[in-house]
Amino acid sequence: MSYKRTLITSALPYANGPVHIGHLAGVYIPADIYTRYLRLKGEKVIHVGGSDEHGVPVTIRARKEGITVQQVVDRYHNLIKDSFEKFGISFDIYSRTTSSIHHKFASDFFRHLYDNNKFIEQTTEQFYDEETNEFLTDRNIRGECPYCHSQGAYGDQCEKCGRTLSPDELINPYNAINGNSLTKKSTSHWYLPLDQYQEWLQKWILEEHKEWRPNVYGQCKSWLDGGLKPRAVTRDLDWGIPVPVEGAEGKVLYVWFDAPIGYISNTKELCDAQPEKYGKWETWWKDPDTRLIHFIGKDNIVFHCIVFPSMLKADGSYILPDNVPSNEFLNLEGDKISTSRNWAVWLNEYLEDFPGKQDVLRYVLTANAPETKDNDFTWSDFQARNNNELVAIYGNFINRALVLTNKYFNGQVPAQGTLTDYDKQTIEEFVNIKTQLEDLLNNFHFRDAQKEAMNLARIGNKYLAETEPWKLAKTDLQRTGTILNLSLQIAANLSIAFEPFLPFSSAKLRKMLLMDDVKWDRLGAIDILPQEHTLGTAELLFEKIEDAAIQAQLDRLARIKKENQLAAWQAPEIKKPTTIDEFDKMDIRVGTVLECQKVKKSDKLLQFKIDDGMGGRTILSGIAQSYPNPEELVGKQILFIANFPPRKMMGIESQGMILSAVNADNKLVVTTVSNKVQNGAQVG
Repeated sequence: MSYKRTLITSALPYANGPVHIGHLAGVYIPADIYTRYLRLKGEKVIHVGGSDEHGVPVTIRARKEGITVQQVVDRYHNLIKDSFEKFGISFDIYSRTTSSIHHKFASDFFRHLYDNNKFIEQTTEQFYDEETNEFLTDRNIRGECPYCHSQGAYGDQCEKCGRTLSPDELINPYNAINGNSLTKKSTSHWYLPLDQYQEWLQKWILEEHKEWRPNVYGQCKSWLDGGLKPRAVTRDLDWGIPVPVEGAEGKVLYVWFDAPIGYISNTKELCDAQPEKYGKWETWWKDPDTRLIHFIGKDNIVFHCIVFPSMLKADGSYILPDNVPSNEFLNLEGDKISTSRNWAVWLNEYLEDFPGKQDVLRYVLTANAPETKDNDFTWSDFQARNNNELVAIYGNFINRALVLTNKYFNGQVPAQGTLTDYDKQTIEEFVNIKTQLEDLLNNFHFRDAQKEAMNLARIGNKYLAETEPWKLAKTDLQRTGTILNLSLQIAANLSIAFEPFLPFSSAKLRKMLLMDDVKWDRLGAIDILPQEHTLGTAELLFEKIEDAAIQAQLDRLARIKKENQLAAWQAPEIKKPTTIDEFDKMDIRVGTVLECQKVKKSDKLLQFKIDDGMGGRTILSGIAQSYPNPEELVGKQILFIANFPPRKMMGIESQGMILSAVNADNKLVVTTVSNKVQNGAQVG
C-alpha cells in the first residue's frame, strides 16, 4: 500500500538521567536514519520525540537528591534534548509529558474511554507504608530475592540474577526509600481489559503483520499465546496526570498509559504551532493515508504492539502502527549497560571526550546495531572502525581525489574523456547503489545499508589505487582527468549515500565539493559534478584516534567496575559454629617477608621466604594473580599458619599457609599487622 505521509515516533526516554549509547543504538539512530532517508526522497514525514517525565524513576531521583521532581525532569529533559541535537537526531519536535498540552490531551483521552465504558474498575490489595501514608510502586519496594536470595532486590526485578519479580514474591519487603516495613491495603483502580482485544490482536499481528522483525513478532506471539489480562491504567501517586474522575483524588494516570499518548500530544503541539507547514494533527493520526512507524527498544515491544494499539482501537478513530522495528540491547565491553551502576557511555560525556566526532559514534553504533540479537560495543572496535574504515578507506579516498584535483587541475572538475573497460566496470559496481540502499532502508536493515554505502568508498579507494593517476599525470594528463572526474563523481555519490548515516561528515564533504544540494534521485549518477565545477578546500574528513584516548575510556570503565564491586559487596555467610579448642589447634604466627617471587611455570603460585623467628621457612601461596609485582610484599609482616604439614608443589616444599582475605573485587589480600611485633609471635 502506498501512503501520502509517514509519521515516525521514537521511544520517550525517562528524564531521570542522561541518555547513553544503548539508547542511541537501539532507537534514535535508526529512527534518524529512516527519517533522513525519507526526507532525501522528498517524502512528507514527521519525526516525533519527547521526554517521559512521569512515573517512579524521576520521583526516586528527586528523593535521593533532596530536590523537587520538577527540578529533576527540567534538568534531564534539557540535557537529553541537547545531546540529541548535538548528535544530529533530526526531530521535528522534541517535547515533554509535563507540558500543559500533553496533560490536557492525555486527560481528555482517558476521559473519552472512561465515558464510553472502555475501562473496568477493580479493587486489589497493594503494599502500603503506614508511616508515610502512601501506596508503593514496584520500584519503591525492596526485599530478599526468592530465587538467589540477594538482599535489596526490587519489586519488579532482581538486578543480581535478572529475574522478573512481583512485590508479593519478595521475602521481607520494605520501603526502598526509608526502610519502613509494609502492610497490605485495599485500593481501587481502572484497568484496560486487554483480554477483550485478544482475538483482534491475534489477527492483526499474527496474520496481518508477519513482515515484522522476528524478535517483535515472537515476543507478541508469546504474550498472546499466554493470554492477555486487564492492565491497570491508574496508580496511587502524587506525581503525574490526575485521573479526571470524581472521587479519584490521589490517583494519577499510569505512566505506561500516559507516555505513548505523548506521541499524539507532541504532534498536536507541532501542528498547532506551524499549521502552514504540517497541517492538522488529526491528519497525521487519523487519516488512513498516513503510515505510522514506532522505533523502540525490545523492552517496549509489548507496550507499542499490544497495549498502545489496544488503546487506539478502544478509541476507534486512530490509525494503527504499520511497523515497529525494535532493536535488541547493546552491551558495553561484554557487560549489560546499567544506568544504576553507571556502566554506560553517556552521550554528553562522549561529546566532551571526543569533540566533533559524533559521526564516528553514529557509524560504529550502526555497524554494530543490535537489529536481530544483543550486540557488544567495545572501545577497541570503536578505534579500529574509525582508523581502518572511516579514515583509511572513506577519508583516504576523498582526500586523495580532492588533493590530486587541486594539484593537477587547479581545483576544478576535469573533463571526462573516453572511458576504458576498467572505468566502465567500476561504474557498473555502483550505478545500482540507489536501488540497493532503498531495498535495505525500506526494510529497516540499516546496518547492511551503511555497509553498502561504505562499499562505495571501497570501490573509489580501489579505483584510485589501481589507476594511480599521480603517476599517469606525468605522461597522460587527459587520462588523469578522466580518472579524477570519475573519482569526484564517486565522492559526490558518497555525500548522498552517507547523508542518512553520517550527516555531519556529509555536510563537510558537500562543502569541500561545493555541492549546493543533496538529491536522492541523483544517487548512482556519474555526472553530478559538471566539468570545470570549482571545488572547495580539501580537509581531512576523519581523524585517527590514538591509543591514549581509548585507554582513558578503558581506565574509566575499570574504575567504575571496581566501584560497583565494592558497592555490591556482601560479607559471606558465617561458617557453621566452632569452638575455642578448634581454633587453638591452628598455630597462627607473625613473620616478615624476606623474599617474594613468582614460581616458574606457574600462573598462580608465589614463593615466600619468611623470617619466622625460628630460623626461617619457605611458603607457597596461590595469590600470584592478585600481586603482579610480588616484590611489593617484601618487608611486610604477615600472618601464616605454622603447623600445617609440609607439602611439595612444583618441586618446592611449602612449610605452612599464608593467611589472605578475599576483597570485593575477588582479589586475595595478604593479612598484615598494623604495629611491628617480634617475628614468631603467636596469634591467639
